[in-house]
Amino acid sequence: MTATAEKFTQQTLLDVTPLTPSLFTLRTTRDPGFRFRAGQFARLGVTKADGSTVWRAYSMVSSPHDEFLEFFSIVVPGGEFTSELSRLEVGDTLLVERQAYGFLTLDRFVDGRDLWLLATGTGIAPFLSILQDFEVWEKFERIVLVYSARHACEMAYQELIAGLCSREYLADYAHKFIYIPVVTREQVPGALNGRITALIENGELEHAAGIELSSEHSRAMLCGNPQMIDDTRKLLKARDMQLSLSRRPGQVAVENYW
Repeated sequence: MTATAEKFTQQTLLDVTPLTPSLFTLRTTRDPGFRFRAGQFARLGVTKADGSTVWRAYSMVSSPHDEFLEFFSIVVPGGEFTSELSRLEVGDTLLVERQAYGFLTLDRFVDGRDLWLLATGTGIAPFLSILQDFEVWEKFERIVLVYSARHACEMAYQELIAGLCSREYLADYAHKFIYIPVVTREQVPGALNGRITALIENGELEHAAGIELSSEHSRAMLCGNPQMIDDTRKLLKARDMQLSLSRRPGQVAVENYW
């Protein structure tokens, strides 16, 4: 085996499920030696017809304890990776780097009572991994998942989210979970309408959660489009919530999703 080959494993595509014309989930086998913390991402590779490989980073939707790897992707028009991926079928091979990456993990926070998970689009992926892992349920008293999409049809994994607290290992923690769906371009019963930033500014998000978003008690993880992250960080900074760094623990952790 070459030094390059040792950096990745070949995994088999188990399932590809389109949700909309531009969104799909994919599931692969998992190498027994692949380890990751909930919230991290992997680099996936697809081999082109000319023998070259296209790589792209994807956060794991699956938990660290699952025997498979699952990912949530948007189709990029003309995108080299998703164009190649769309040609693959169940049973085909994907490359997965042996090393997991990313710092959108719970060890970014040394304290805190309430955890806010703020996601747009496919940025929901790492939070689903975190919520399927036991650590978060023991660490926080309240866990607020805020999931924003443009249209209701783009809201993925609703069955998984709804079924989280009915899992046997989480049965005693159901009271901790608050789910707030947000749809920005249409009115949907049971969902807030508006951008996450606007809902923070006008107080609707905190009202829906029933708890305050504060530097004293709240810890926030942001994942999604860069504009949402930048704008939300500014709002949180105004509440004295700072980015958590290794040299300076804070109240906010982020992952730009493209």
